[in-house]
Order: sequence, then C-alpha cells, then structure tokens
Amino acid sequence: MVNGEGAVETGREQLLESIRSIEMQTLIDMVLILFAAYILGRIVTIALSKLSEKMSRSGSVKVKMIIPAIKFGIYIIAFFYILGEILTIFGPELFLLTGLVGAAIGFGVKDVFADFVGGVVITFERPYQVGDKITMGNYYGEVTDIGLRATKLVTPDDDTVTVPNSLIFSEAVASGNYGESEMMVVIDLYIASESDVETAMKIFREVVVSSRYVYISRSSPITLLHKALPFYTRLRARAYVNDLRDEFEFESDVHTRAWIEFQKNDIRAPQLHILSVPPVEEQESSDTNQKNVRLNRRNRRDSEFDTGSQRNSEL
Repeated sequence: MVNGEGAVETGREQLLESIRSIEMQTLIDMVLILFAAYILGRIVTIALSKLSEKMSRSGSVKVKMIIPAIKFGIYIIAFFYILGEILTIFGPELFLLTGLVGAAIGFGVKDVFADFVGGVVITFERPYQVGDKITMGNYYGEVTDIGLRATKLVTPDDDTVTVPNSLIFSEAVASGNYGESEMMVVIDLYIASESDVETAMKIFREVVVSSRYVYISRSSPITLLHKALPFYTRLRARAYVNDLRDEFEFESDVHTRAWIEFQKNDIRAPQLHILSVPPVEEQESSDTNQKNVRLNRRNRRDSEFDTGSQRNSEL
C-alpha cells in the first residue's frame, strides 16, 4: 500500500516536472503534429472518396466504410506520439494525465468529449456508414463524412447538415440501405375511390417493373399494396434501386408514367372534400342570436312568474 502511494507520488512529481519543462518549441511541435495528422486525414479522405467514385457501387461502399477508421487511427497515433516522444509521458504519469483530462472534461468540454466518443462508437459499431441514406433527428440525407466531432449529411435539397456525433446516444437513427448498394424506395399514389383498382394496380406494376432505375432480384422483390380509405384509395409500391442516389429519379419516373396511363384509362385523382363550415362572422352572429333567444325566453318566464305571483297575492 505504501509502495503504491509512493509510486503515485513519484508519478505525480514526474508529471508536474514534465509539464513545467514544456517549452515553446515543444508546443509548436505538438501543434505541427496535430496539423499534419489533420492534413493527412483530409488527403486520405479525398483520395479514397475519388477512388470509390471510379468503382462499382458495392466497391464504393466498401471503400467508404474504412475512411472513418483510418482517420481515427491517424489521430490516435499522433496523440500517442506526442505523449511518448515529445512529452515522454509513460506509466503512472499517463494514468495521472488521464485523470486530469477526465476532470477537465467534466468541468468544461464534456459535450466535445461526448461527440468524440460518439464518433468512436459510430466508427466501430457502424449504425451507419459513409454513403448510407439515413434519418437522424429531423434530417434525412446521404452520409458524406464521419469526423471526430460530427457527421455530415447532404439532404435531397443539396444542403450540407452537420450533426453532432453525440446524437447517436439520444436519437434514433434509421438507415435506408445499411451499407448495401441497393435501397428500398416506397412510392404512394392516390386515386379516387370509384376508380378501377384492379386496372390501376396492373398499370402501377408494369410502370414500376419497366423503370430503368428499378433493381429486382430474389432478395429484392417488388411488393404492391392497396388500401381503401374514406375519400380515396392508396396504392403503394415497395421496390429497390440499384444505386441509392437514384431514389428520387425512380420515384419521379414512376409517378410521371403511371399518371399518363391512368388518364388514358379514366383513373382519376381523388377529389378534394371540403366540409361546410360557416365563416367565423356568421358563426359568431349565430351564437349571439342563440344567446338572445335564450335570454328572451328566460325574461318571458320571469315575467310570467312575476304576474302569477302578483295574482296570488291579490287573491
């Protein structure tokens, strides 16, 4: 026990001595190493991204999967190089430094640390990967980068959204393809209730099957459903695209060609049903009239009661 306390005390003194001996040149070396790690990470990301674009979709996904792991590896190597070669911190000193870093995290930078831990979890557990179409929080888009602190999504409107990695602990994440090259697309069409559903379903199937974007296999079949609702009928197709980037082109192609055929077969869109609701002014005047009627009836009853009471008193 005494030996353990002595070792801790010795490690503490060595750590303090190492921190006091840090010079300006040492700080400059640390900044340069971190900057070099950042530049190397960017170069690797750009190079692998360009390489993936020249490959098939499945090969592209596999290449993009390893980008976050390589970036984290570069930063971890840089971190341990700074500790071992520049600051010469080993053994008990390293444990003490870890405790100091933990205290600093608890007091001021816990959000940044949570984002970093979230990035590590995303990299190794892979709830989503670079190239996936995901929904995180209120945003939907393609994952273009997984960094130390945040994940970048490109939305269908071509907006780049930066989402903190720590959201992985508090928000549900839905991945449309989960690392696969193909992805399911759900397409809904709405027709009038009196339309011929059998003909509409036949047209719908032919349009989906003949689309140049569709991908059909034994593990990726086409499913068509219909559901009768009070004012319209919903037709739904579940089909796959070979490249997830064709999601919206596939949906637009099916919609356009299906409605052209629907019009040829007298299949119409549902009519808008508007409930007859009186305007606010009419409603207020109606309420006022009803109040006046009730008031008049009450006054009439009161007057009749007073007249009856007067007759009884006279008698």
